[in-house]
Amino acid sequence: MAKHNAEDETAAEAAMEVVVAHPYAFHVSGPRNLSSPNWRDLINSSWKDGNYKRTVIACFIQAVYLLELDRQEKRGEENALAPKWWIPFKYKLAQTLIDERDGSIFGAILEWDRAAALSDLILIRPSGAPRAVLALRGTLLKSPTIRRDIEDDLRFLAWESLKGSIRFKVAFEALKSVAERYGSSNVCIAGHSLGAGFALQVGKTLAKEGIFVDTHLFNPPSVSLAMSLKNMGEKASFVWRRFKSMLPSSQAAITEGSDQAPPSSIIMGTKKWVPHLYVNNSDYICCYYNETDPAGTEDNNNNGGKENVGPTTNRDMAAKLFVMSKGKQKFMEAHGLEQWWSQDLELQLALHNSKLINRQLKSLYSLPPPPPPPPPPK
Repeated sequence: MAKHNAEDETAAEAAMEVVVAHPYAFHVSGPRNLSSPNWRDLINSSWKDGNYKRTVIACFIQAVYLLELDRQEKRGEENALAPKWWIPFKYKLAQTLIDERDGSIFGAILEWDRAAALSDLILIRPSGAPRAVLALRGTLLKSPTIRRDIEDDLRFLAWESLKGSIRFKVAFEALKSVAERYGSSNVCIAGHSLGAGFALQVGKTLAKEGIFVDTHLFNPPSVSLAMSLKNMGEKASFVWRRFKSMLPSSQAAITEGSDQAPPSSIIMGTKKWVPHLYVNNSDYICCYYNETDPAGTEDNNNNGGKENVGPTTNRDMAAKLFVMSKGKQKFMEAHGLEQWWSQDLELQLALHNSKLINRQLKSLYSLPPPPPPPPPPK
């Protein structure tokens, strides 16, 4: 009888735990059947598996969303949700990136936790595992953050650039610092949605300086979205002009390194920055990246001083574009981060030349203008 009562109590406690479990808890919504690093990784590293790497990096971005939600909902160390999304993979929180406008956390640097690894007999960092990862979240539709998040969303829609945002400056300085500390080959930057937009521009700006870091972009905002909205008719155009008038001038973004010549090693093709993009065909925020560019040219009308414009004729521009297509999906599902660690995920590596990728990377591989001719002899 006592045994029976004990079993009932255990079952009741388990049921209660299920009821009170937070929907964003790692054991509730995190990846299934994903092994934590162990001594076997010294022989055959899980990080060499592209699916494993994508899953873990997506979990790190989810941790950044939860760092901000933990802050907003005043969760302490004992019940914080975010750490559970990096601890299983032997990483630790090294730094949070703060938006000084509202005090929100928009990014974080996670570093390999050697002490935690040693406790599981992992004597060295597995091959392919980055020493540090800079993860950037996207828009959070919560009252403490929505104003600044939407402001940067609109900045991108208006100018196709995020360089005028304080977040760009903070993320750029943080990534450059860890790349100099650990070496660019040991560092990774990743982002989702708006965070992917920042990650793309930060990674590209560093690449212009000859610093190449592994870059993973989940549901990145496509640069053609602004042009699509501007073609929605007279009423939409009026609203568009009102939005643009409320935003800072694009001049700061345009002059902030966009015309600098890339290092000669990039031009000659001896080095290349190859970002990884993960897009869903049902997500209207990022699906334009899957548009082909057979001619290598684009319409230059109505560019309005945008950063990523002009002909894209260099065939050496490169990125790895992974496309998921599961038929028609609702927007929130297609744009969500959780899909990227789903068990039934089927990705296809796009082999065609993407018009928008070429457009984004053209400034990296464009030849600098020829030097002016010498003055005639006197």
